[in-house]
Amino acid sequence: MLKFSQWLVKHKAIVLVLGVLLIIPCAIGFINTRVNYDILSYLPKDIDTMKGQDILKEEFGQGGFSFVMVDGMTDKEVAEMADKLAEVDHVSKVICYQSLTDLNVPKEVLPQKVYDMFNKGDTTMMAVLFDDTTSADVTLEAIDKMRDITSEQCFISGMSAITTDMKHLSDSESIIYSVIAVILVSIVLIFAMDSFLIPVFFMLSIGLAIVWNLGTNFMMGEISFITQALALVLQLGVTMDYSIFLYHSYKEQLQYYPDDHNEAMAHAITATISSVVGGSTTTIAGFLAMCFMSFTLGLDLGIVMSKGVVCGVIACVTVLPAMILMFDKAIEKTSHKDLMPSFSKTSNFISKHSWIFITMALVLLIPAYYGYKNYNVYYKLDSTLPSDLQSVVANSKLQEEFNMNSTHILMADASLDAKQARNMIDEMNDVDGVQYAVGFNSLVGSAIPEEVIPDSVKEVLKGDEYQLILIGSEYEVATDEVNDQVAELNDIAEKYDDKAMLIGEAPATKDLITITDHDFQVVSILSIAAVFLIILVSFKSISLPIILVSVIELAIMINLGIAYFTNTDLPFIASVVIGTIQLGATVDYAILMTTRYRTERYSGKDKKEAVGIALNTSIKSIVTSALGFFAATVGVAVYSKIGLISSLCMLLARGALISMVIVATVLPSLLLLLDKIICKTSAGFIPKEKKSKKTEISIA
Repeated sequence: MLKFSQWLVKHKAIVLVLGVLLIIPCAIGFINTRVNYDILSYLPKDIDTMKGQDILKEEFGQGGFSFVMVDGMTDKEVAEMADKLAEVDHVSKVICYQSLTDLNVPKEVLPQKVYDMFNKGDTTMMAVLFDDTTSADVTLEAIDKMRDITSEQCFISGMSAITTDMKHLSDSESIIYSVIAVILVSIVLIFAMDSFLIPVFFMLSIGLAIVWNLGTNFMMGEISFITQALALVLQLGVTMDYSIFLYHSYKEQLQYYPDDHNEAMAHAITATISSVVGGSTTTIAGFLAMCFMSFTLGLDLGIVMSKGVVCGVIACVTVLPAMILMFDKAIEKTSHKDLMPSFSKTSNFISKHSWIFITMALVLLIPAYYGYKNYNVYYKLDSTLPSDLQSVVANSKLQEEFNMNSTHILMADASLDAKQARNMIDEMNDVDGVQYAVGFNSLVGSAIPEEVIPDSVKEVLKGDEYQLILIGSEYEVATDEVNDQVAELNDIAEKYDDKAMLIGEAPATKDLITITDHDFQVVSILSIAAVFLIILVSFKSISLPIILVSVIELAIMINLGIAYFTNTDLPFIASVVIGTIQLGATVDYAILMTTRYRTERYSGKDKKEAVGIALNTSIKSIVTSALGFFAATVGVAVYSKIGLISSLCMLLARGALISMVIVATVLPSLLLLLDKIICKTSAGFIPKEKKSKKTEISIA
């Protein structure tokens, strides 16, 4: 490894140039990586709600849909507006009263349910159907074009409109909160490092690694907007430690090679590779655990985050050393006194009063666990978006004017008897919260003969194999009421057609709730087991994995439990993101302290002295690392208007500080309390000479 490090140092200019040149293909890859803003698209493809959407697109040429409401327009003006919307690329159909009757049939002839679907007071509604899925790029572009041609009297609602606004909001925020994260992390580094210039090279090195990571996402085809937002700040926060370790190691090696900076850096790289690769495995293990979710957003997050850590390690041992060596003199000229306190008094107090912190942990455990198990989650992601977004305003109007919060589509057998179809629709109309249930057979009857129904409407509602029934609900997505309604509608449909499929945002979200509840339990077990196994192998200990994982799990419980006691609703993926990332990223704090504790115990020191030295020497690194993680995420949490991103980053920022406090106080207290058990169940804690003396005594 040393020869490889010496080669890197010798060819530092080439290494740096190659690292920078990689920006070009990675930038191209980043630009051409599609970002997916539809969370529901990550549901398993073999469930009915997903299969139904595929069939809807294949047989009917329809994917997403939006409701457009217009105020104070005459029938002629509404018809003209519908014609304009129908001309927009990828709009397959526009359905309104005018398209149903071609202005030849009076409104009074339409069934009342159908009339009420499109008219309330001075507001007229039309349904716009797209030829691609809800979150397809062409659908989002169509929404933008529709907004361009409509007036202030028009309101465009639906998931496609929400997704469009979320895309614009995310795109406008990403650059700003990236800058905020860099500035805040740089401030932390200025206090933690001994040079004003070294944070610049840290940021440049990590920035290159982030570009490499985001650019190579092109191989995945697309990534979630959640992944893209979190990848940047998490990679910055997590991999910053590696840069700090390399720099400290380099400064240490300069004491041995004061006249040969290249040799000092070669040894620093060697030391960093052995330490960082081992330490990064816990972080990678936490990320990879998410790949086992059937809800494939976990796979998306897991691969990108793990890849980010690998890119961070590579940049740390290649590009960063080249930068430091090439600008060594400038770094020395900008050096300053250590601004970070030593925390020696703090560590001494903790060591002398360990019983206080053991008691504190026990007292916190019960409420933390209760809060962890009982905090509220939300699945309706648009519920936390700014209220002044066009789509949110439109959805509010849809609810106020038409008392409609969600729309389901039932796909039933096209050959279903007309009488049975009408009976099924009648039953569905009687379900609590259903505003209307309308299908082809509900339009055809005594009032309107089948011949009067325009072919364009027939094509929308009836195909060769399936017929569609549109169901409007007053219940909001992801509520208990709508989930019960979906279950009742499925029961009714099954009586008439056991192969019928109910699709839409509400049924898909109901599946999301069921699937993720199971997924998160699996991921939690896997992430804990993976980190447990890594610690077991690293320390050759049975007791230490239990202690270290328990310490971080307490921090996670406190973090999520705070949401319950502050009455804060969290996004549904909060538990899996925090459970894996906070565990994988901050257990390194505990490993760092425990490693030094083992070294001191093996050198012959008693438990109090060993724990005291371990805490005193590691607390500064732990504080620096935690503050860096906090700085990378808190700016995004405060700035972002997307509730999902803001909530997750706030949890990560808070989790870093909580883990810092718990590791610095509870862990050393546990090491003191359980020292005998640790020494008996772990390798490398008792010096060989002491072991031999014990053996002699036992033989005697």
